[in-house]
Amino acid sequence: MTLLTTVFAALISSIIWYRKEEARDLKVGTLSLMYWGASIMWFVDSIFEYAELGAEAFVPSPLDMLNDLYLGLSVVALGLIIWLVLLLVRDPKGVVKAVLFKRK
Repeated sequence: MTLLTTVFAALISSIIWYRKEEARDLKVGTLSLMYWGASIMWFVDSIFEYAELGAEAFVPSPLDMLNDLYLGLSVVALGLIIWLVLLLVRDPKGVVKAVLFKRK
């Protein structure tokens, strides 16, 4: 489930980055790369789990699947938080700078 969650997040962010010019300005490509990196990590993890457990790796219990879903959603949420912090620091549209230095 972790692999599927991060792959879907990577696909969605990649499609948004590719189709919208504004998304490129907002560094959605960085978010996409984070999700693709997480997807590769979970894929390698599943390869090693298959090497260790064999066919049992493809028959997880419902509780394990739920835990994996929560872990995958946590990874997606953490990626969004990191991306938002990077977006606020880089401030591509100058919004944060305008608010901080607004004179009354």
